[in-house]
Amino acid sequence: MMNRFTLDEFDFQLPPDRIAQEPARPRDSARMLEIGQTLNDCVVSDLPKMLTPGDLLIINDTKVIPARLYGKRGDVNVEATLHRQIDKNMWRAFARPGRRLRPNDVIIFGEDLRASVEKKLDNGEIILDFITNDLTMSLVENGEMPLPPYIKRLPKLHEDDFGDYQTIYAKEPGAVAAPTAGLHFTNQLFDKLASNGVQLAKVTLHVGPGTFLPVRDVRPEDHVMHAEVGRITSKTANLINNTKSLGKRIVAVGTTSLRLIESAASENGEVSEFDGETDLFILPGYKFKAVDMLMTNFHLPKSTLFMLVSAFSGLERIQNAYQHAVKTHYRFYSYGDACLLHRG
Repeated sequence: MMNRFTLDEFDFQLPPDRIAQEPARPRDSARMLEIGQTLNDCVVSDLPKMLTPGDLLIINDTKVIPARLYGKRGDVNVEATLHRQIDKNMWRAFARPGRRLRPNDVIIFGEDLRASVEKKLDNGEIILDFITNDLTMSLVENGEMPLPPYIKRLPKLHEDDFGDYQTIYAKEPGAVAAPTAGLHFTNQLFDKLASNGVQLAKVTLHVGPGTFLPVRDVRPEDHVMHAEVGRITSKTANLINNTKSLGKRIVAVGTTSLRLIESAASENGEVSEFDGETDLFILPGYKFKAVDMLMTNFHLPKSTLFMLVSAFSGLERIQNAYQHAVKTHYRFYSYGDACLLHRG
């Protein structure tokens, strides 16, 4: 049974200058706050000595596509952000100005990329049918990385953002937002983890913007999460189950990995192969079934992600940790610092 909370219980004061505008360089030099019975200030490169041999680290290998497009419908400038693939060349997208678009309108995004408006949906959302021989390549040539709006990049993105807003192990194209906890990893860090006996497994969850949308309902349980597509292979599911049977820990890198694993877990914690959609929304009171530790970034007030970490470690513990993070100038959100959470 979920506890009943109000939205204000997940609010906190975050000075705007705490929202990171650039990533740490090198990636694993970012600060990391360990949140358990006590708080421990460290850095991401300390992770290998904070885990034990046999622990299983699970990363999300989704790849962010250049999903933000700028084009014209006649003389009207149009911005479209793709967020959900429907078919090979058909995507749901948020468009501005969506109200001025009509079905069958053609938007020209580049010499070799145009799309017709297949359908209008609510709140500026449309379905676009792209006219191109190779949409993947056309997006690379014409699109921009869909950085969140709190990373200020006017009038245009930095060249580094195309690499910075992507994990080094990204493989499966389809995300329109980065699994940001994974941005902290380097090859050197993976080598140290492996030499310390930490296991590694991959899952895929194509991150959509719904993960980051603010909650506006007074009662958070009334918020509806957008569904995202994910996959766990039988090999990874078996590795998770074998690890747990040996008494070792499952460490999710990112809330995306955690949500997917929990979606595929039975009540007794056994994880099965998974290939489909999940809209799992985790609030305090949720009983975690499979994940023992979580590495994630610092999240924004009143977000579903702040609610998730509050469920994982306990609301009071997270509130205290975030007060400490603000006071000691940790950097928040996508390009920000990390935290390593123990189950509350």
